[in-house]
Amino acid sequence: MKPLKRILHVEDVPSIQVVTRIALQKLGGFEVLSCASGQEALEQVRQFEPDMILLDLSLPQMDGIELLRQLSVMIDLQHTTVVLLTGQANDPGDPSELQRLGVRKLLKKPFDPLQLATQLNEIWNAEHE
Repeated sequence: MKPLKRILHVEDVPSIQVVTRIALQKLGGFEVLSCASGQEALEQVRQFEPDMILLDLSLPQMDGIELLRQLSVMIDLQHTTVVLLTGQANDPGDPSELQRLGVRKLLKKPFDPLQLATQLNEIWNAEHE
């Protein structure tokens, strides 16, 4: 089984971006590319070639679901695990569309930075057993 190594993290709040990146790099040993917007993620995704996308739903200009729609024509989201990380209390959308867009799990904010790397590895391992 291929290990989880490269995570594209899309989050517009600088403090959450920094905490998440530190938690994933220092505790998980992952290579993390942080993007502050959907547009930035679209520009960098092909070059970075992520194993996983960790995505906030509430982004400026383009929400997380629209970003996934645009990413789906650029990369194979069935082979790139997508995890939503959101503070939204309501349902993020149609479950069948989310599945089609590669969403495997929804994690809620606030999250425990000390547990995040473990949670992402568990999601990865469950999918790649």
